[in-house]
Amino acid sequence: MSKRLHLFEAYGVELEYMIVDKDTLDIRPIAEVPLTNADGEIEGEMEHGMTAWSNELVSHVLEMKSNGPTADLVALRSKLQQDISAVNDVLAKENAMLLSTAAHPWMNPSKETKLWEHESQEIYHAYDRIFGCKGHGWSNLQSTHINLPFYDDEEFSKLHTAIRFMMPMIPALTASSPVLDGKFTGYFDKRLYYYEKNQSKIPILTGKVVPERLFTRHGYQKNVYDKIAAAIKPFDTDDILKPVWLNSRGAMARFDRGAIEIRIVDIQEAPVADLAIVALITELVKSLVKEQWVSFQVQQSFETEFLHDVLMGTAKHAGQYELTDQDYLRAWEIDSPISGRAFWQYILEKLADRKSLQEWTPVLNQMLSQGTLAERIIRALDGNYSKENLQRIYTHIAKSLASDQLYLVE
Repeated sequence: MSKRLHLFEAYGVELEYMIVDKDTLDIRPIAEVPLTNADGEIEGEMEHGMTAWSNELVSHVLEMKSNGPTADLVALRSKLQQDISAVNDVLAKENAMLLSTAAHPWMNPSKETKLWEHESQEIYHAYDRIFGCKGHGWSNLQSTHINLPFYDDEEFSKLHTAIRFMMPMIPALTASSPVLDGKFTGYFDKRLYYYEKNQSKIPILTGKVVPERLFTRHGYQKNVYDKIAAAIKPFDTDDILKPVWLNSRGAMARFDRGAIEIRIVDIQEAPVADLAIVALITELVKSLVKEQWVSFQVQQSFETEFLHDVLMGTAKHAGQYELTDQDYLRAWEIDSPISGRAFWQYILEKLADRKSLQEWTPVLNQMLSQGTLAERIIRALDGNYSKENLQRIYTHIAKSLASDQLYLVE
């Protein structure tokens, strides 16, 4: 975010999609096709008015995002819908198309990973040299990133504390990565499982996914970025990787652009679902920042280890996770143990009168009534993980993306 914005003045939204074969749904590493300009040159990022398209680490993933901060999620949804159609038209010439969800259900990363070979490739090759990127945690995971602005240390402190406090419950709303290697992984959000472990060689990079209790730019620099710089030095002998790129906490402070980036949201089937989730998460964070029913002191009182454990519980069980900790329940003004799905229904009811949610409430109610996308996928598969059945279900999901509609399972 180039101009310094105050809390909740705008959103930055990034969506990552797979490119797959139209017939087989196998991955197709051809992201350079939609990223080729009118002069035949391949660009790492192409601006399209309100949105931009860009490459990612691997060549079968394309990112679509707001071109800078926007205050209008409804307009952004409409533009993303147009962009998806435009990209699919381009890819159709290669018999390919976009596919959503946070993980490809049968990709073999060790054999099929192809790193981006164009602009900024030296960065990706440095990552590959240090961490080895031919694994699910690197080359087979797609997410929605939510960037929320802050102006100064006071705003950062409030925003960081609020996000840290609520983020363990996010996978109970957003899980969409239940199948890898052609089978149920035992996790509804397996992407987060790998997210935590893929840089374990240098633990400071990810920490406990849930960030530490930090309230100032100076404190963050000292406890996160300076430690990352020291830890990466023996591995990055060419001095290519910057600490701000390496920080992989689930909510990352970007002081260079005055924003916190939430990275633990699995991408959904279509923009209508993603932006409804962005609206709900943001409205909840806004309520917490304003201390409308949880005080700042209570929010910041929870240990990182505890919040991490809840996060991994919701990653495993999604909406079926049972929240039982009395202190955490009491903080939310909930009297008894509650499922992850019921938690979000409770939150939506609490926030029902918010103007910014009016457009999205019917969509959110539909999603909550059916469970997370991961739960819907498992229900639709009905125990049959054959390639044919997986192709059938994920073809329906590709159609949901193309039409910008929810994937619903009766």
